[in-house]
Amino acid sequence: MTISLTKKLIGATVAAGVIVALAGCGSAPAPASTSGGAKPADANFKPCLVSDSGGFNDKSFNESAKNGIEKAGKDLGVKPITVESKSDNDYENNISSLISGKCTLIIGVGFKLDAAIAKAAIANPKLNFGIIDSMADPDNTGKPASTNIKPLLFDTAQAAYLGGYAAAAWSAQSGANKVGTFGGMKIPPVTIFMDGYVDGVKKYNEDKGANVAVVGWDKDKQDGSFTGAFQANDVAKQTANSVLDQGVDPILPVGGPIYLSASAAIKDSGKKTVMLGVDSDLAVADPSVADQILVSIMKRIDDAVYTTVTETAKGSFDATPYVGTLENNGVGLSSFHDFESKLPKGLTDELKALQEKIVKGEIKVDSPSSPK
Repeated sequence: MTISLTKKLIGATVAAGVIVALAGCGSAPAPASTSGGAKPADANFKPCLVSDSGGFNDKSFNESAKNGIEKAGKDLGVKPITVESKSDNDYENNISSLISGKCTLIIGVGFKLDAAIAKAAIANPKLNFGIIDSMADPDNTGKPASTNIKPLLFDTAQAAYLGGYAAAAWSAQSGANKVGTFGGMKIPPVTIFMDGYVDGVKKYNEDKGANVAVVGWDKDKQDGSFTGAFQANDVAKQTANSVLDQGVDPILPVGGPIYLSASAAIKDSGKKTVMLGVDSDLAVADPSVADQILVSIMKRIDDAVYTTVTETAKGSFDATPYVGTLENNGVGLSSFHDFESKLPKGLTDELKALQEKIVKGEIKVDSPSSPK
């Protein structure tokens, strides 16, 4: 897809990207608050959200979106409606139920709702729609299928580049000299993480004269290891094992709950392999795996949803695509939490410098899946 996208700040004005996080401030800033309980311009305003099949308890993008709309609802004094999809077959019916329930803003969580959101928006031009990780462009025209759709996109490759660099540094220190990754489905919101990760490892090798290999994803061929879904199940665990068995440390599972399968595989192996989280600060979102999470590559979906809802409530719905970057704090790295004291010397300073170069355009991070 090719379209010129306007970059907009969301939430509170904060220091860009990981500069704050790497200083030890933990998870991403909470969305900015309006004057608590302020009523929307339209008394009938009703914000609604529909998940993809991963569900709202994925500790990832669905849950983050739900947190964002609930925060907005609390600040606005309205009750948002959230509907969980159990399978891909639920999307159209769930969106239809929200339309019947008089929702005035409907946000779909994820690329997989692309066609369903596009169809509903075309059929209901007076309603506002949003979609995460998609242009709502099932016909590949280069723009949303309807002018009442706001895409919420993230240039996650930028943050994943930093994550890949950190993973390579950790792997070199541990002596593994291999990092791994695997994904849920082979779709752009997944592969963009893997592309940035590979390029970050490459940068580390160039800077340090190292030879850390990547297992599970070939950026040039756009091919690698996938489970075929976003469920934590035997297939996901087998896929994790196929990567772990090649001696990697760390491993990056990209696909919501599949991190649980990777965690279980690591525990069964008896090794101390660490993981990288995606979307949310996984060490905070799921404390049960905190001792395995080196760092998380975050998309601040909650902030994007929050701002879309609150701006729409003011009567200021803007269909211009939002793109989260390191510059506007839409993507970034979490804190390293308990691993901070175990990092290679100087790594956090190196990451800060890399981020500054990416923001200034001195380092170009690109993926075939990056928003254009």
